[in-house]
Amino acid sequence: MRASRRAGLLAGVLLLAGACGGEKPAGWAYDLTHELMSPFCPGRTLPDCPSPQAAELQQWIREQERIGRSRGDVEAELVTQFGDVILQSPRARGFGLAAYLIPALLLLSGGSLLAYFLHRQTRPSPVAPPAASGLRSVDPELERRLEAELRDSDPDR
Repeated sequence: MRASRRAGLLAGVLLLAGACGGEKPAGWAYDLTHELMSPFCPGRTLPDCPSPQAAELQQWIREQERIGRSRGDVEAELVTQFGDVILQSPRARGFGLAAYLIPALLLLSGGSLLAYFLHRQTRPSPVAPPAASGLRSVDPELERRLEAELRDSDPDR
């Protein structure tokens, strides 16, 4: 009885796993539609846009793959038609290059300033000579007389 229950449970788990496998379709059209921003819904990817035009555009991309066009050609045509706003990240040329260079420069300059500050805070401070510290050296004769007076004025001695 237990063996048949285990077998039934195992079969059910395998069927559920197969149904929920969620394998993505082969080919570049699926990947491209998930990498493009929707020109119809600002801030959303193409599959996340509820617009009927977005669904039509996804279908058009799948159709282009089916007829044998290359991904590069289709992507170039879409950028020509909709502009760089359809891309998730800006191209590394022209003004789009600033999106990559400015954070890198800020990171390098901030790191340099932090390294300089930490270097200054952790190095040992130089010991200043007594004359530079504002204290004058005591005359040995005056120091001897002071010691003698202190000894003479001490009532316990």
